[in-house]
Amino acid sequence: MTLVVSDLSVDHGAIRAIDAISFRIEEGQMAAVIGANGAGKTTLLRALSGLTHASAGSATWHGHELLYSKAEKLVRLGVSHVAEGKSVIPELTVGENLLLGSLWRRNAEEARATQEKVLETFPRLSERLSQPADTLSGGERAMLSIGRALMSKPQMLLMDEPSLGLAPLIVEQIFQSIRELSKLMGLTVILVEQNAMSALKIADVGIVLNLGRIVAMNSAQQLIFDPLVRAAYLGY
Repeated sequence: MTLVVSDLSVDHGAIRAIDAISFRIEEGQMAAVIGANGAGKTTLLRALSGLTHASAGSATWHGHELLYSKAEKLVRLGVSHVAEGKSVIPELTVGENLLLGSLWRRNAEEARATQEKVLETFPRLSERLSQPADTLSGGERAMLSIGRALMSKPQMLLMDEPSLGLAPLIVEQIFQSIRELSKLMGLTVILVEQNAMSALKIADVGIVLNLGRIVAMNSAQQLIFDPLVRAAYLGY
């Protein structure tokens, strides 16, 4: 169940957003992908989840090619994408948003068990099940978007900037929840973050992107203490 990415390239018109990158993430690992704006982080996630067409290369998961499959098929293969911007449906209640995440699952009892696990992880959501999603705070929306993704019972979770626009204390709570969930559910997680230090602290592996290329990849702890990475991306 290793994710193996080989020579992946993605073009946006004449611009090469991802340039022949290769890496592998083992089952159950959490990988933090960091880099400046425009480095290609979001494009990488969108290619792996079938939302953006790759120009070349391959990405295999469970023996399946991810790059040239439809997003709906990838969800059924256990790949779930939490997009940037706390993507929830504001008109629906918290409970209805969670239900959407499990629509394709045929076993209602299993779906209910997953929802219980989500609500245990994010107890604030259990207090707001009947509230419309547009009444939630930014942190609660982040919890809901993660919870909805978990309802599909993923084996690999792709997360794009879950800390965006949130207060530091909320970021810490959400990152700790992500770490606990990855261990509890055996999830492989790829976490794209501008908040580089916070992401590396909870990750097993760190990948540094710059202008679509991997410029560093190592254990997260080693990257934290790498003087070049610290100066360029961690701010000290």
